[in-house]
Amino acid sequence: MRAAFIGLGVMGFPMAGHLAESGHVVTVYNRTCEKAEAWCRKHAGKIASTPADAASEAEIVFSCVGNDDDVRDVLVGKNGALAAIPAGSIIVDHTTASADVAREVAGVCSRKSVGFLDAPLSGGEAGAVSGQLTIMVGGEQAVFERANPVMACYAKAATLIGGVGSGQLAKMVNQICIAGVVQGLAEALHFAKRAELDVEKVMTAISKGAAQSWQMENRWQTMVRNEFDFGFAVDWMRKDLGIALEEAERNDAKLELARLVDEFYAEVQSMGGNRWDTSSLIARLEE
Repeated sequence: MRAAFIGLGVMGFPMAGHLAESGHVVTVYNRTCEKAEAWCRKHAGKIASTPADAASEAEIVFSCVGNDDDVRDVLVGKNGALAAIPAGSIIVDHTTASADVAREVAGVCSRKSVGFLDAPLSGGEAGAVSGQLTIMVGGEQAVFERANPVMACYAKAATLIGGVGSGQLAKMVNQICIAGVVQGLAEALHFAKRAELDVEKVMTAISKGAAQSWQMENRWQTMVRNEFDFGFAVDWMRKDLGIALEEAERNDAKLELARLVDEFYAEVQSMGGNRWDTSSLIARLEE
């Protein structure tokens, strides 16, 4: 298909690469042109000067940017994708953003006869590079069925949760779960060290039982070594938790642990850990 990819960050760069390697004709746009140029040196494709230019001949447009305002800018702004995208095309927004902005953009798409999916991701940079992302999708079944084979270029699973906005709400559920798991793991490792246990033996034992988690399998070793200069940044996690907490104010959900962990991440930021991995929650316990 003729595809456009808007936003070549740590996720978008490899995702757009998988599209090109799978045979799709890819046009890329990034606010920092150097990243687009670097992408084109590595993959077959061309650079657009604006999101509208990128979308002007596309059958499917992917966006993966920072927040609600960025989504509005690249999709419905003056030079956004919707200013030039052909009728009958699809926009898939992979940004982790609010359900409100998903519905807002979907409304504009509908008036222009363009399909829209909100499709936030799980799997991080490693999943994007390996093409093993998990995608939570909101939108219409027919649009999902058209887009899913293309998303399969970089995803191991994509699930249509419900109508527009459902993908973003599902991502909030994902981040709420992760916040609790990482805090529990941080406290457990801190406790094991204070109890003077052999942490490796403890982790080997409990990782085969009910306490097992992705975070335990992939983060306990770096956590005990205080290594955090990789992975999903604390700044990003606080943005995601902020979206979830704001949504909870509207739907009257009680996110007591998520709110507490968000405060703990604020402490990590005050320690200079804005770009540390989310597993850095242990750092405030060990300080």
